[in-house]
Amino acid sequence: MAHDGLSSKTSIPYVMAEYRTRIRIIADILATARDDPEDEYGATVTYLLKKTNMSYPRISETLKMLVRQGLMEMDDTVAASNRYKISQNGREFLQAYRTFTEFANDYGLNI
Repeated sequence: MAHDGLSSKTSIPYVMAEYRTRIRIIADILATARDDPEDEYGATVTYLLKKTNMSYPRISETLKMLVRQGLMEMDDTVAASNRYKISQNGREFLQAYRTFTEFANDYGLNI
């Protein structure tokens, strides 16, 4: 059956959800930590999950990986909650990601 771009029950255009790749999720977390930290101490897990629209288990695992890889830093000295900040390596990674994304978009490739 051919898809005509409309929902079968209504005349509302059918829009497929665009899923983020893992690399896009990482870039979203890094950009949030860089551009929109919760306060001068960084961002809590709760703040980041709300800003990046992720579940707690998924963002927790991703943050652990980002800290292990040196793209984010965790500060556990602030009142009862871990705070996350983007590291210099994270800033460099994010810049490289943006450069490559723009390059790919020039060729019609959505990353």
